[in-house]
Amino acid sequence: MSSVDWSSLPPELIQKISIDLKIYADYIRFRAVCTTWRTSTPTTPTHLPCQLPWLMLPQSRSSSHRRAFFNLADNKCHVLGLPEASHRRRHSGSSHGWLVMLDEYPPIFLVNPLTRAKIDLPPLSTFPCVVGFDVFNVGREYVLQSSDDESHVNYVSRFYTCGLKEMRDSFVKKIVLSNSPSGGSKFLALAIINKTGDLAYWKDGLNSWGLIEGARSFCEDVIYFNGLFYAADKNGSIAVCDVGGDSPRVEFIRTPGLSDGDMQYLVIANGELLLVTRYLELASDLGQLQIGIGTYETREFRVFKLDLSGSKWERVMSLGDTMLFLGENSSLALVASDFPECRGNRIYFTDDFSELDYSGFPGNHDLGIFDLEDGTIEQLPCHPRTSHSHLQWPPPIWITPNPC
Repeated sequence: MSSVDWSSLPPELIQKISIDLKIYADYIRFRAVCTTWRTSTPTTPTHLPCQLPWLMLPQSRSSSHRRAFFNLADNKCHVLGLPEASHRRRHSGSSHGWLVMLDEYPPIFLVNPLTRAKIDLPPLSTFPCVVGFDVFNVGREYVLQSSDDESHVNYVSRFYTCGLKEMRDSFVKKIVLSNSPSGGSKFLALAIINKTGDLAYWKDGLNSWGLIEGARSFCEDVIYFNGLFYAADKNGSIAVCDVGGDSPRVEFIRTPGLSDGDMQYLVIANGELLLVTRYLELASDLGQLQIGIGTYETREFRVFKLDLSGSKWERVMSLGDTMLFLGENSSLALVASDFPECRGNRIYFTDDFSELDYSGFPGNHDLGIFDLEDGTIEQLPCHPRTSHSHLQWPPPIWITPNPC
């Protein structure tokens, strides 16, 4: 029997086969078979569904221009050249396959790790509470204004300075995008400001970040849903922000206070708004307390869904076939049965407890897979919980591969 010359397949058949591939890594392997297959298929596959997130791992000490990404689909790490995510910069979120990067100097930009496309956002110096920036004033480059409402009567305003590294590491908690900016698509961005608990927004045509008045303290997490940004406070109340018009508008969903969780996340699953509460505890067995640094680890997650008719959160005991990806990324829900390597009713989480990670002391890089049914936590094979994981910086972050 003669062997088959696969390179002689008709281009239209090769294209048809490639469209049936749903995983980006498989598509890359398909195009690598031979020159004919590569030239018969587009470099950018626009037909792919939402991909299983990759975990961008802490930076290697041996290379400041390469980053490793762990792929749950094949339990392998893929190393990509990505100087845009060098040690001088900190990631502050990921949305729709784009990393949000903050530099020690004012620039903020988005970068797609697969294509290395880059989009600039207004710099740190344009946030509403930043009133001055002088690169020559070493150690005090930024001048900020802090305003507090004392008893709703006395308005006190004070100014203070902040250095480059402190601004990069602790000023912004997270930036979330409304949609993918690939292909020049217009998008909105919303930032949670750590320093004040305020929300700031950006949209096409603006050269600076605008303040969303009245939404202070709604700084636990933000998600974009049905054309609006939803922001949660510590008690589970929601600020619904419309920033698409001439000026931002805010409405509130006041809910009865939830439990005493340490962190809150918002995520859209099956068309419903979920709030996930994360419980942390100090860990004394990780070798850090002896040098005066308390470390922490996740103990439990609880999931709630919003009942809009009664403005209340209802406890969700099972996610069924749904799995959640939480952390510094824009929270994501996927159907587990679409990915044979994964299981439903699980929460895949990473470390984003910024009060420890970016205050001058390393966090524990607390991450794993939480089983909502029995409350157990499984380690991720690429990054187990060890006494040494806290020494790597920055902590891992989920990012959805977006080849467009």
